[in-house]
Amino acid sequence: MTRIAAGLEQAFAARGFAEPSVEDLRDAAGVSLRTLYKYVPSRADMVLAALEHRHTRYLTHLFDGLPDAPAATLDALLDRVGAWMATETSHGCLFHSAVAAEPGSARLREVLGRHKAEVARRAAAATGLEGHEIELSVIMEGLTQAWSLHRDAAIASAKRLGHGLLSGEAA
Repeated sequence: MTRIAAGLEQAFAARGFAEPSVEDLRDAAGVSLRTLYKYVPSRADMVLAALEHRHTRYLTHLFDGLPDAPAATLDALLDRVGAWMATETSHGCLFHSAVAAEPGSARLREVLGRHKAEVARRAAAATGLEGHEIELSVIMEGLTQAWSLHRDAAIASAKRLGHGLLSGEAA
């Protein structure tokens, strides 16, 4: 299932949610059509499997092996968001793209909300900024939106905002 989800994630990330045919998705997953449908019986399930896989990879990328000091942790997190943007998200946030492709899907909105909430909760816990999850979410989401235009300058700006939050200036 992990291999299938990884292939589906890559296909949707590269080609969006509308373009890939079921045959394209089968090829990306590296399995037969029968096996694909055994594990993910509908296109909606394929999207959800891809997003769950992306969620796990993103959390690992952001939070594994962080430094202990809050300021260093914040810097590392924001650097890692920038690195993720550089290597993984040529078309923007896959979670937001999924919701945009099917705006009426309550399941996709729930997955988006759960993903963003967990990132913010874990970032707050890692930096000692519990109670500031929304502020951290705005900083991190703002970075993901500004990165394609401003790259390193967006990371530096996000760090300034985050350090202001750490020092209590943004309270």
